[in-house]
Amino acid sequence: MSETDKAPATDRANTFPETHDAVVRKLADAMLRSVLWSSGATITLGIVVFAVPWGLPGALGALVGGAVALGSSLATLWLMRRTAAASVQRVMVAALGGFAGKVLVLLVVMTLLRGLTVLHPMALALTMAGTILLATGAEVRAFAQVKVPTIITEPERG
Repeated sequence: MSETDKAPATDRANTFPETHDAVVRKLADAMLRSVLWSSGATITLGIVVFAVPWGLPGALGALVGGAVALGSSLATLWLMRRTAAASVQRVMVAALGGFAGKVLVLLVVMTLLRGLTVLHPMALALTMAGTILLATGAEVRAFAQVKVPTIITEPERG
C-alpha cells in the first residue's frame, strides 16, 4: 500500500464526523443554508412576478405562500436535528409523523386562507409549490455535496 492510500484514512478522522449524530447535524446545517438561499430567491421572484398582474393581493399571496412553504421546509430540518441522536427506527417514525403533520398543517392553513380576498389564490399556490419544490431540490443538492460517510457503524465492543 502506498503512502497516498494511507493518508486519507488518517485525514478522514480530522474532517469526517465520527458519529451518526454529527453527520446528521452537518447535513442539516448544509441543507439549511441551501434552503434559505433557494427559498429567499423563490419568494422574492414570486412577489415580483405576481405583483405585476394582480397588484398587492398577488404580492401578499406570494409572500404568504412562500412563507408557509419555507416554514414547512424549516420544520423538516428542525425535526432532522432533533432526531439526529435517536435510533434509526425512531428517526423513521419521526420522519413519517413529521410528513403527516406537515401535510395536515398545510391543508389547514390553505383551508383557512382560502376565503381571504386580500391574498390572490393563484399567487399563493404557485409560490408555495415553487418554494417547496426548489427547497427540496436544494436539500438534495446539499446532501449530495456534503462529503460525509452515509453509514457510520458503532465500534466493536469486546
